[in-house]
Amino acid sequence: MRFPPAFLDEIRDRVPISQLIGQRVAWDRKKTNASRGDYWACCPFHGEKSPSFHCEDKKGRYHCFGCSVSGDHFKFLTELEGLSFPEAVEKIADMAGVPMPVRDEREEQREKERASLTDVMEMATAFFQERLQGPEGAKARAYLRDRGLTPATQQSFRLGFAPDSRNALKEHLAAKGVPKADIEACGLVRHGDDIPVSYDWFRDRIMFPIPDSRGKIIAFGGRALAPDALAKYMNSPDTELFHKGNVLYNFARARKALAKGGTVIAVEGYMDVIALAQAGFENVVAPLGTALTENQLELLWRMAPEPMLCFDGDKAGLKAAWRAADMALPSVQAGRSARFALLPEGKDPDDLVKAEGPDAFRAVLADARPLVDLLWMRETAGGVFDTPERRAELEKTLRELTSRIRDESLRYHYQQEMRERVLSFFGSQRNARQGRQDGGRPGQRGQGKPAPGGQFAKAGGGRMPITESLGQSALVRRGEGMSVREATIIVALVNHPALIDENFAHVEFLDLANSDLTRLHAAILDAMAHDMANDRHAVVATIERAGCAEIWERAVGLIKRARQWPALETAALEDARDALNQALHLQRSARTLHKELKQAEAALEADPSDENFRHLIEIQAQFQDVQATEALIEGFGVSSGRAGRA
Repeated sequence: MRFPPAFLDEIRDRVPISQLIGQRVAWDRKKTNASRGDYWACCPFHGEKSPSFHCEDKKGRYHCFGCSVSGDHFKFLTELEGLSFPEAVEKIADMAGVPMPVRDEREEQREKERASLTDVMEMATAFFQERLQGPEGAKARAYLRDRGLTPATQQSFRLGFAPDSRNALKEHLAAKGVPKADIEACGLVRHGDDIPVSYDWFRDRIMFPIPDSRGKIIAFGGRALAPDALAKYMNSPDTELFHKGNVLYNFARARKALAKGGTVIAVEGYMDVIALAQAGFENVVAPLGTALTENQLELLWRMAPEPMLCFDGDKAGLKAAWRAADMALPSVQAGRSARFALLPEGKDPDDLVKAEGPDAFRAVLADARPLVDLLWMRETAGGVFDTPERRAELEKTLRELTSRIRDESLRYHYQQEMRERVLSFFGSQRNARQGRQDGGRPGQRGQGKPAPGGQFAKAGGGRMPITESLGQSALVRRGEGMSVREATIIVALVNHPALIDENFAHVEFLDLANSDLTRLHAAILDAMAHDMANDRHAVVATIERAGCAEIWERAVGLIKRARQWPALETAALEDARDALNQALHLQRSARTLHKELKQAEAALEADPSDENFRHLIEIQAQFQDVQATEALIEGFGVSSGRAGRA
C-alpha cells in the first residue's frame, strides 16, 4: 500500500522521535536536554558504555556517532525491530492516535493526479520567475527593490511576475502540452459555465509561490501593482492541492530553521515573512491573508510547543491577537501554549526591521507575553472596578474564560492564577483610593511624602514607590551579599552530590546574584565536567583547588546561623532534597520577578499609563508573596515543619 505523504508527515509530526526511541533506550540524564528536544543514549544498534546515540525532536532524526546509523521514525522501527514499512507506519499511527488510511483505488488515483498537478504548478512558478526578470517585469522589480528585497532574497523565495494579460500563462502551459483540465484544476485560470473562454487568474501582480510542508508549490499569492486593483492581495482558489485554512506560508523552510533552536513566529503577511527572513529570522510563517485558523494553530503546535504570535501594532492587530487567544484557549495544556508579541503602534515587522534593524524586532519578541497575560490585559485594561458590581462582573468574566480550557489540570492553575490576580488588583485599587482620600496620590503616604528608602517610577502624574521592605529585600538587591536562599542551594549541592545529578538542568544554568557563590557554582560545574560530582570530598577538594575554601566556610557558617540544617552534611538526603527544591523554586521566582520588576519600572517611566501602573503593582504584590516565604527561611529556618537539628 502506498501511503499519502501528507499522512506520513502528520504522524511523524504528532509523535516526537524521542518518544518512539525512548521506548527502547534510557536517555542519559547528563547530556540530554529535554526542554530543547535534544536526547543522548547508548546506541541500541551496537554495544557501548558511553552515550554516542543522538536524536533531535525538531529534526525528527537520529544518528549514532559510534556506528554511523541514522534515520527517521520509520527507519528506526524497520532496522531495529525488523518491522516492515507498513507495520512501522501502523505502529506510529497508533501512537499518534491517527487512523490508518483505508486503501482506496480512487484516492490513489487522485494522489497520482495531485503529483501531476504539482508538476504544472512548478512550470507556472518558473514562468512567473522568468517574466519578473524580463522587460515586462521592470515595474515589479522596481517595487521589490523599493521594498528592500535583494535579488538573492527574491530568488530564494522564487518571487515572480504575472504579466497584464488574459492568456499569457494559459498559452505558455498549453504550448508545453499541459491539458486544459489540469490548468483549470490548479486554479490558474478562471473558468466555468458562465465564462465562454477561460482566462488567467493572476494578472499584473507580483507572485508569491506557496509551498506545502514538503516544499512543493501548491498555490500562489499575488500582490497587485495597479493602485486601483479591486484586491491588493489575492490567493489561488481552493483546489485539490490547496486549502487556504490548512496552509502556513513558509512552513517547510521555517520547520527546517527550527533545527537551529528557538520557536516558530507567526506574522500576518507574505512580505513580513520575507523581510524577516532577509533580516535573519528564518523561523517565520504567516496565514494566507486571513485570520489564523484552528488548523493553522495545530500546524504551529506541531512545530513548537509555544509558538510566538506576532501582530501588527494597531487596533486590528490587537483584535487579531484577542481572536487568536480565544481560539487557542480551549486547546492549551502543559507544554502547549502560545506567546503574543505586539508591535509598536502603526508598525508591521517589515516596517520595523527596515527602519530600526533586526534588534528592534528581537526586542519585540523579548517583550512577548504569555496567553494568561493577554487575557488579563484584555479584560482589565482601561476598566474601572470601583463598585462591588463591577468587580463581580470581572470575576464572572474571568471564570467563564478559564472554564473554556479543556485540560483539567491547566484549567485549575488558570483559575488559581486569575483569583490571585484579582485579589492583588482589587487590593491595589483600594490602596490607591485610600491614598487619594488621605490627600496623596497612589502609592504615597500622608501628605504625598514617599516611603523612605523606596525606588520610584512615574504613574499617572503621581509616583509609585517600591515599599521600604521590598527595596531592602535580597530579591531586589543584586550582588550585595550572600543570601540564605542561594547559600542553601550551593551548600546542599556540595554536601549531597546526588542532588546535582537529579537537578542537572537547573544546576547547569543556575542564575546567582552573589559573585562569591557564583565561584562556588563554577567549581561544582568543574567537578561535574571531570566526573567527580558524585563524591562530596572530591567536590570540596575542587572548591579548595579553585581558591574558594574561605567562601565555602562562610557559606556553611551562614547556613548554620540560619538553621538551615537540611543543607548540612549530617542531614538525610530526603530532607536535603526538600530544602533544595524549596530554595530552587524561590530562586527561579526571585530572578524572574527581578527581571519583570525592572521591565515594569522602565515601562512605567516611558509610558505613565494606568495599565503600566497596575502592572507594576501586580509585580510588587508577587514580590511580597515571595518575600514572605523568604522571611520564613531567613527568620525561622526550615519552613517545612521539621524540627531543627543544627
